[in-house]
Amino acid sequence: MRAISRRNLLSIGVGAAAAPVVAGCSSLSSDAGAGKQRVKHAVQARPQLIGDGSTAHSGAQPHQPKSPERLEPGQTPPQFVVFSWDGAGEVGNGLFPRFLQLARDHGAAMTFFLSGVYLLPESQKHLYEPPNNPRGASDIGYLSDEHIKETLRYVREAWLDGHEIGTHFNGHFCSGSGAVRHWSPEAWQSEIDQAMEFVTKWRTHTGFTDMEPLPFDYRQELVGSRTPCLLGQRNLLPTARELGWRYDASSPGGVQMWPKKTMGLWNFPLQQIPFPGHSFEVLSMDYNILANQSKNSTKAPPVNYPGWRQQATDAYISGFRRAYETNRAPFFVGNHFEQWNGGIYMDAVEDAIKHIANEQNRDVHLVSFRQFTDWIDAQDPEVLRKLQRIPVGQRPAGGWKSYLTAA
Repeated sequence: MRAISRRNLLSIGVGAAAAPVVAGCSSLSSDAGAGKQRVKHAVQARPQLIGDGSTAHSGAQPHQPKSPERLEPGQTPPQFVVFSWDGAGEVGNGLFPRFLQLARDHGAAMTFFLSGVYLLPESQKHLYEPPNNPRGASDIGYLSDEHIKETLRYVREAWLDGHEIGTHFNGHFCSGSGAVRHWSPEAWQSEIDQAMEFVTKWRTHTGFTDMEPLPFDYRQELVGSRTPCLLGQRNLLPTARELGWRYDASSPGGVQMWPKKTMGLWNFPLQQIPFPGHSFEVLSMDYNILANQSKNSTKAPPVNYPGWRQQATDAYISGFRRAYETNRAPFFVGNHFEQWNGGIYMDAVEDAIKHIANEQNRDVHLVSFRQFTDWIDAQDPEVLRKLQRIPVGQRPAGGWKSYLTAA
């Protein structure tokens, strides 16, 4: 199976202009051993500790493409695909390392939206003061000490492998009077401040002395988010803009068209994609596919699993192909590290990644939201306006060469 090399990304100039920490590593290797060796070398970079030593300056992030370049007149846009993960906690089911390895095997970058409370022990939950909710409350609960350690390990590996670490905030409140849909900009600021503290002071809160620091300055790394249940974006955006964030991926039900900015930030919505066997479309997130298959049950009768897995896989692939064969809008997929309905949604995501990575064309790129933001920010505004006008499932009038040359 052909992997999409990060060198292919370099040829179109996506991402930051930073040089890698590890000399000589310009792409994610398809060899599992190479991935482990890459992390080992990065540890030897002598990072400069920040604060209590929970995080550290380790130099430029490894495995990032070169500075972005503008599309040439008449050039067909690349097809960008972003797989992202909400929560990004490892709870002993092996899903975090499974998808890190899959990304290595296929030269992919992803975005991991880390929930801050996943680095806060339950014994310290009194430190969390969620807006409009009781002190220490969290609808996603707290991890065991061992699972906090595993989460720290894999978040560290993710960054060293070139993935983005965003935020999924903290307590994941989706219902009732304390739900995030009711939060003010000031409430969001409090939630963000606390998420930042839990990530940057985990050593103080946990007392762990045998763990390496996270190898990045989170205050510089954090440029984007996804809200719990895709709620509350309107009041989040003013706060995010003040913090200098660059995008938000919380909007539900977007169509497969080129994105636009909202309140000064790029709006990267989850998208409506074809749902095989149905006349309606489904949101490009594992839980939304589940909701339409098993009516929100995460433990439905196993007899349904093979058909549902194939349907989920086909939905992702259909969404990808519709964009790739028509307007080339970026394709966004959201996921959770969960074994819902026997783990079929994780299998479907893996199958979709392998299918997309096996495309024989050099203009398909699996990237993080941050890398895509770098690219789209570098494009000519008039070219973007023309891209944004192409409807779902339609090619540009007259073909790409004619349509974008005229820009």
